[in-house]
Amino acid sequence: MSTQHCLVLCTCPDARTAEALAMALIFERLAACANIVPGLTSIYAWEGKIETAQEHLLLIKTETASFDALEKFLREKHPYELPEIVTVPILHGSTAYLDWISEWLHPKN
Repeated sequence: MSTQHCLVLCTCPDARTAEALAMALIFERLAACANIVPGLTSIYAWEGKIETAQEHLLLIKTETASFDALEKFLREKHPYELPEIVTVPILHGSTAYLDWISEWLHPKN
């Protein structure tokens, strides 16, 4: 069992924001991959009211050791006042895939 890797969930207001954040996270080597899932309907409590919004979900693959920097990056770049940034540990996965994530985050030059 390994918890070295994690999946970070982050909702975005639109495709353009999701794509920009995903590209930047990968460019900065804070993540190796980010999937964009369009068409979410989010229902949530905010400032004493129940809100509904159409959003895009980022599924971000990274290492747990990179989470603090990734969270800081998202909090600075995300348009929401309080962006969803939730981490789920990857307990099991393809060794080759998990190694690929680590190799992207830590290139050997």
